[in-house]
Amino acid sequence: MDNKDVIKGHIKDLSLRTYNNEYITHTNFLGLSEMSDALEAIRLGGGNTEVKSFNGVNYCIYGGCENTERNILFFLPCYINEETFMESSEYSGEIISCIEVSAINDKFADTLTHRDYLGALMNMGIERDIIGDIIVNSSDHKAYIFVMKSMAQTIVSELIRIKHTSVKCDLVPNNKCNFSVNFKEVEGSVASTRLDAVIAFVYHLSRNEVKELISKELVFVEGKAAFSGGYTLKEMSRVSVRGYGKFKFVKSQGQTRKGRIIISVQIYQ
Repeated sequence: MDNKDVIKGHIKDLSLRTYNNEYITHTNFLGLSEMSDALEAIRLGGGNTEVKSFNGVNYCIYGGCENTERNILFFLPCYINEETFMESSEYSGEIISCIEVSAINDKFADTLTHRDYLGALMNMGIERDIIGDIIVNSSDHKAYIFVMKSMAQTIVSELIRIKHTSVKCDLVPNNKCNFSVNFKEVEGSVASTRLDAVIAFVYHLSRNEVKELISKELVFVEGKAAFSGGYTLKEMSRVSVRGYGKFKFVKSQGQTRKGRIIISVQIYQ
């Protein structure tokens, strides 16, 4: 049984438990690729991803704050709507915790990266699906880590060093993580909204250079390796190109007089 079948069976079970028992059920944290598989399973199972319903219940996607890449799929009983769930720590705060990690002595602190924080957590034996986004503010030697609440206290108690840096951990409200992802919004024109054309525009590459990146499996759309440059990007698709960075294809918005398509993208800074 492959991972898609596991996800399909899992979300069907969760949604039916919510429908039959009227309580919140949820997955652990899912990456972009896993969430894409979950939403595909919902569509193929007769659900509606536009109104976010499946097997007679509504669902929502949340990772602790806005614009997270790793999220949890929640199935909601009839007495809770998505807005109430998002706004109420009574619900979301009982499932997702936010840990503020800061250096004890800034003067002697390493400049820690996302990989450093994640590596420290994995070395503690914590499974990847327990960990959500890790948002790093290297200038303040601080990071916010979203985790499943069931593991939060263990991390707070036991995570005391990352690389050569002594750190302290504190549980904080999810909304204390007020870092926003920095984007540079760029508009321009392309011959089409094919993946290869948009990447060439964003990173000022030739089509042959993009083709080589794709052939080496260095291009990902929503967390899945792209095997063809002919894929037409959908609005708000997230694209990652190893060695170059990440961007979000926002939308196409009309044509030039010469028939080229005007697009808008947000490039991660």
